[in-house]
Formats: sequence, structure tokens, C-alpha cells
Amino acid sequence: MNLEILAPAGGPESLRAAVLCGADAVYLGGAGLLNARRSAQGFDEAQLAEAVSFCHGRGAKVYLTLNTLVRESERDLLLYAAGQAAAIGVDAVIIQDVAVARTLRDACPDLPLHGSTQMSVTSAEGVRLLEELGLERVILGRELTLEEIKAVRQQSRIELEIFVHGALCTGLSGQCYLSSLVGARSGNRGLCAQPCRLPFACGNSTHALSLRDLSLLGHLETIAEAGVCAIKIEGRMKRPEYVAAAVTAAVAAREGRPYDAQALAAIFSRSGFTDGYFTGRRDKRMFGIRQKEDVTAATEGLLKSYRALYRQENPRVAVDFALTAQVGRSARLFIEDEDGFTAFADTVQPVEQARSAPTHITRAEAALSKTGGTPFYARSIRCDIGPDVMLPASVLNGLRRDGLGALLTAREALNPWPFSLPAAEQVWQSVPRTAAPAMPAMRMRLGRADQLPIALNSAAEMIILPLHLIDQLEQALPAEALPRLAIELPVAAFGTDPQTAEQLKAARDMGITQAVVESLGALYTAREAGFALHGGARLNIFNTPALSEFERLGLEDATLSFELMLREIGRLGGRLPRGVLAYGHLPLMLLRNCPAKAHQGGCRGINCGYPTLTDRMGKHFFIDCDGRVSTLYNHLPLYMGDRLAELKGVDFYTIYLTRESPAETAEVLAAMEAGLPPPMEHTRGLYYRPENAGGKK
Repeated sequence: MNLEILAPAGGPESLRAAVLCGADAVYLGGAGLLNARRSAQGFDEAQLAEAVSFCHGRGAKVYLTLNTLVRESERDLLLYAAGQAAAIGVDAVIIQDVAVARTLRDACPDLPLHGSTQMSVTSAEGVRLLEELGLERVILGRELTLEEIKAVRQQSRIELEIFVHGALCTGLSGQCYLSSLVGARSGNRGLCAQPCRLPFACGNSTHALSLRDLSLLGHLETIAEAGVCAIKIEGRMKRPEYVAAAVTAAVAAREGRPYDAQALAAIFSRSGFTDGYFTGRRDKRMFGIRQKEDVTAATEGLLKSYRALYRQENPRVAVDFALTAQVGRSARLFIEDEDGFTAFADTVQPVEQARSAPTHITRAEAALSKTGGTPFYARSIRCDIGPDVMLPASVLNGLRRDGLGALLTAREALNPWPFSLPAAEQVWQSVPRTAAPAMPAMRMRLGRADQLPIALNSAAEMIILPLHLIDQLEQALPAEALPRLAIELPVAAFGTDPQTAEQLKAARDMGITQAVVESLGALYTAREAGFALHGGARLNIFNTPALSEFERLGLEDATLSFELMLREIGRLGGRLPRGVLAYGHLPLMLLRNCPAKAHQGGCRGINCGYPTLTDRMGKHFFIDCDGRVSTLYNHLPLYMGDRLAELKGVDFYTIYLTRESPAETAEVLAAMEAGLPPPMEHTRGLYYRPENAGGKK
């Protein structure tokens, strides 16, 4: 079974546990700000180089995580991290931000790039866009079924990687803003505080957002047959013993051997494991919390047994020995390993003639095969020994020891990638901002069909209709309104997306020619269908190079991430027109296993009536459904109607409607157009809150 086992390395000891227990590759982050587990121990500059040497010496690869969104002010930090990745010769870089992809593609074109789950790629269309961006691999979202993974494989070319073990987020990676809006700790910036593990009441559940941990180790054969090349273990925040246990189990499962599932659950789980997404059984059985029994199951004896697995070298690199020894000449041992590295070792003194019993080939082979305590094992041994040669065991052992030491040194040598700092700087050069209007134009995004008449009578330059609303409109759209209308594509599609293609054709037949896209897959789908493209806020655009890259991909304008502060928004350059959300209940999570359906039952799809989840503070967060996935929304709406003058450098703002009734819609619109103070309890979102500041939701 040809599956690469990829293990987490939150620190040096976890890295050692991963490699010595048999992982083929590790993923790790530096000690800086640009990886999605900033609270993990991480590796400083010297430790990163040591990690690459250690792994390469033992036949394992190293993937560096630069998988957060990058603020404009972090340019120098990114350029330094990119140069460091090239200098130490990591095997790939895992990225989220398209600006990081462009930076590395231009500055270090030979360095492989892997698309993080944070890129929210769950469809063949999204994978094809990553191919266009020059990526070699994508880590697919955890929400896909086996059949959907197969469909992606059939319609794409780059490598596919999936998570097979570890913590499972309720929300789609890259589309979760709960931690950010609740406590200014962004999951897109590596600071997720895991508020989903806290109490959220819904139906008969007190923890309606907490899923059990994922484990697909019993499905590895079908995963390999589906065309997946790499299986990933989550856990850079977890202890080394967890890494040892998970890797050991994965190695056994890959080889078709039994593994101790009970011990694996005891090391760490939340009420056991689930494979619900993979099998398509998305129901309440997927949910669970970490209970007292889960904590106490990891006994000291169990931890000690897994510690023992990475206290000594694991012979995992095959070597071929060739020994030559003739009387009167130095004996020479030539070693070549499975990757083509070579080393020599010679005796200082010439070989002596045997006085009694000469050294037999079997004795030499036995001595050379004793590779214990090294990463190597003897695959073959060839001896060319004269009939009267005397080679004491100490000499043979010395040759083996010196030769393998030289071989390990050769393997551990860093091999830098060519890197052009000027090319990297060019990507981030200061691009003058195209002049923005004195007052931004207004757009309206609708959440209900009965909001449309009010929007049509407003001064909105664009009216955005989620694709599923088209079927709910009771009458044909007025011809004079068509130039103002745009279709909003679903954020996520799974596997392939013929349904959206058909709906886009219907919208086009109605005369709508514009589309709002909030994911890479949606962008590809709408572009192929010939629509004029407008980027939504959930594309997570954070910086000027990202604006430029999305312009190159076909966007005519873009809404910036609502995780940016206003002062950052005003500093962004570039030509692409940009906007912000100025009103609305902000999306917190995109959910494929709807907690309301799981815990309340009786799902009514797009007519679900906005069920709520109640947090421990008594706040009611509501859910809406588009017929495919559900979205959890903040309990308070963002409101900036009285602060529109502070939206400097912005071309347009959007009134983002969800569950508002027609009367509420009219009230919001009137207040926004008049610049009045908020007529409801509200939030300013993150526009004035620095990262990790906490504060009002």
C-alpha cells in the first residue's frame, strides 16, 4: 500500500517520536507567526535546520507550514521565513494565502507547494484552480466522503492528501471565524481558542459543536485505491506519546497488521472516534466531548510504553555493503543506500596475513550486518576477501561504524533550494492604490426572497442573490434590474459540482451575468461558466499581493476579509477595486453536519426556520441552510452605518442580509443610507480590535 504517512511535529521531541516510529514525513512550523498552530512549541531557526538534517538522515521528508493569512505588515517576516525554508532545503511548504503561493512560486520555483486544508478546497474545481496556481499537492477538507474523494481524483492531476486521525473541527477549515469574532483569536491566523468545544446547547445536546476525533485507519486500503497519496495525522499541540501511538498504528494499518485501537483512544480521544464524513453517516453519532474517562485512560504505564518506542534508532534506510580486503593493502568498505548516497571507510593499516584461521566471508558479513543503534539496515553484503586475510572483529566493526557515520553525515547535509530575494520583494512591492471614491457605493446581499422588492427600490449598485434563492422567486426578475443582479455561489461543493453548473446556466438564461464567489472552487466554476467575477469576504483576502493574484485569476473586484482592521484596509494598495461588509450577522462556521439536524431532528433544509445554538452566556447564534451546508451566524449584527466615513480606501460596502424580515430590512437600509446610529444591539466586528484583544462579540 503506497501511502505516505505524514505526522505532526509540534516540537523536537514529537519530531523524534514521529520519525523513529516510522513516519515518512513530518509537518512543522517555525517559532514565528506564520503557521496555523502558533501555540505549539515550534522550532527556532537552529532547530529547523537540525530537524531537516535529522529527518533527511533517516529517510523522512519535512514540510514547513506557512499556512496562515499574512498581514501587510508581516511582509518582511514572510520573506525571511521563505528564504529560510529554501536555505535549509525543506521538502515542501504548506500554504493558505495565495500571496504566499505567488511569493514562493516567483522566488523559489523549484520548491514544492502544498495547499493547506485552510484553503477550503473540497471539490475538483478547487483542485484545478490550485493546479493553475502551481501547487503540487492539496490537503482536502475533512468533510468529503470516499466517493467524493474518488471524484476529485478522477478530475484532477496533482497529489491528494487527507487527514486520517486526530481532532475534527465542526466547521470547514478556512471558513471558521468563531474564535476570531468571539475572542479576536483567528483560526486563519493560527490562534484558534477552540470555542466550539465549549457548551453550545441545541436540542438534547449541551455541546452541539464538538465532534469526536477522526480516525480512518481502518479504511487505508480503500483510501489508497481512491488515489490518495498521503495520509495525515493531526496533533501539533499534542504530546510526543500521542504522535508515537498514532504513527505506530498508521504504520501497522498500512501494512495490513492489527493495531491497538483501544490504546490509541486512551492516548487521546473525545468519546472515541468517528468516520462519519468519510462514510457519509453525518448524524449525532459524530459528536462527542473529552470526558474524565478519556483523560484518565492515558495512564503513566501506557505513556511509558510509547515513550520507549522513540528512545532508540529505528533501522529504516536500506544500505548495500561492499567490502574489499587483500593482504598488504588497506581494507575498504563501500556503502550505498537506497537513495543513492554513498560513503567509504578504509583501514589505517594494511591488512595483515592470517597466522592461523583467516577471516571467512560469513564472519565478515555477520559483523557488517550489526547496524543496531543506527538508522540503517543491511540489504545486501558483498565481500571480496583474499584467502589469507586476517580482519579482526574490531577492524570490521570500525569500518562499519565509520562508513555508516560518514553516510549519515552525507544524508544530513542541507541542500538549499535556489532562492531570489529580489523576486520575492517584487511580489510585495508597494503598488499605488487606484483612487477610491469619496464615499463608497452600496451593495446588498440578500438572505431571503422577500427582501428583494426592498433591494430593487434601493440605491444599491449590486444586489446579490444566493443561488438557492432563484428557485424561491415568485415572479420573473424585472429586465431593468438584471444589470444590478449577481448570483452568489455556494461556498463549498464536495467532490464535483454539476448542480452549481446547472443552476448557473439557469441564472444565465434569466439574464444574470455576474457572480459572487467565496471559495477557490466557486471561482473556477463561475469563471468557466463565463460570469463576471466578484470576490466575496470568505476568500479571506488579507494583503495587496492577494488582491493582485485574484485579479490575475479573473476577479473584477473583491470584498476584503472582515478579520482585517480598518487601519489595515486603508493601507492596502493595488488596482483591484475592493469593498467591506458594513452590516450583517457575520458567518461564523460552515457546517456539513448541521448541529440542529443532528440534535433536534426533522431537517427542513432551506426552510429550517433559523434554529439557534445557545452559548454559556445565554447568547443565541442562529443557523441558516442553503440545501447543501449550514452556516452558523453571529448573534449580533455588524453595523457601520454611522461610520461609513471611516471606510477609507474602499470602493463599496455591502449590507449583508440573512434572516431579516422585510420590515427589518427596510429599517436597516434606511439607517445605513442616512448614516444613522445603529437601531439595534450590534457589534463593530474586528474593524477596531487588534488580534488577540478579546472584547465584545
